[in-house]
Amino acid sequence: MRVFVTGASGHIASAVIPELLDHGHQVVGLARSERSAAAVAALGAEVRAGDLDDLGGLRTAAIESDGVIHLAFKHEAMRSGDFLAAVSADAAAVEAMGEALAGTGKPFVSTGGTLMLAMGGITGRAGTEQDVIPGGLRVDAENTVIALAEAGVRSSVIRLAPMVHSDLDHHGFTVALIGFAREHGHSAFVGDGANRWPAAHTRDIAVLYRLALEKAPAGSRLHGVGDRGIPFATIAETIAAELGLPTKSVTADEAADHLGFLGFLAQLDNPTSNTLTRQALDWEPTHPGWIEDLEAGHYFARTTAP
Repeated sequence: MRVFVTGASGHIASAVIPELLDHGHQVVGLARSERSAAAVAALGAEVRAGDLDDLGGLRTAAIESDGVIHLAFKHEAMRSGDFLAAVSADAAAVEAMGEALAGTGKPFVSTGGTLMLAMGGITGRAGTEQDVIPGGLRVDAENTVIALAEAGVRSSVIRLAPMVHSDLDHHGFTVALIGFAREHGHSAFVGDGANRWPAAHTRDIAVLYRLALEKAPAGSRLHGVGDRGIPFATIAETIAAELGLPTKSVTADEAADHLGFLGFLAQLDNPTSNTLTRQALDWEPTHPGWIEDLEAGHYFARTTAP
């Protein structure tokens, strides 16, 4: 299968592209700069120059492919506080590629986040693949992709855990939390830290994207989750232990001062099930969990700032 991958120079793609190539697929990766193009080429993929704002180019690339994996998101805009711009660009890109694939029966695997379940009111229990949020930031794009099943596209959305971790992760939420702890001299959590975040290993996620491309039923919501829910206090304690720093409970009003752009998200309780995903695709996470991966030390040999 000739697969068009957006976000091809990013963290997730650094595992997805080799996974696809190792299983006989061809990959065309979207790259927005010469540096990104070099990274995509080094992975063994064909490079297509462009970005999420080039809607015509996205349509053409989708038409010329046998399937699409959409990984790109304007993370820089999100981190700088312009989350709405990032969401708007994502929605436009999804609509453009979805229109190009309509009626073809080709697979379109897009990306969402499990935290959207908590933001949509799924609380007090583990969120499941059957949970549907009517609308909202990033959720609108998810629902657009799912609706493409009625337009002749084998569409699916992988809701990623907030902490996708491995030695390939250089800019994700785990890196940010470590950076904030270094900056402030303590590892923070909000209140009693009993709220839970799921996590997943990058290489397990790569397998999930490949399986979704190959066989996910049209209109599937899938969960990219290994650890189903780690208490945030435990997250903070694990980081603190590795850095030799104390932990600190902060109030909701103080969260942004200690956890930056994650201040609000760090308060969400987001336990998440992966049972239906495992059953549907015969997928089983096999790589280390978040705590074991942190204790391996590779995150703490870096100097990346949040």
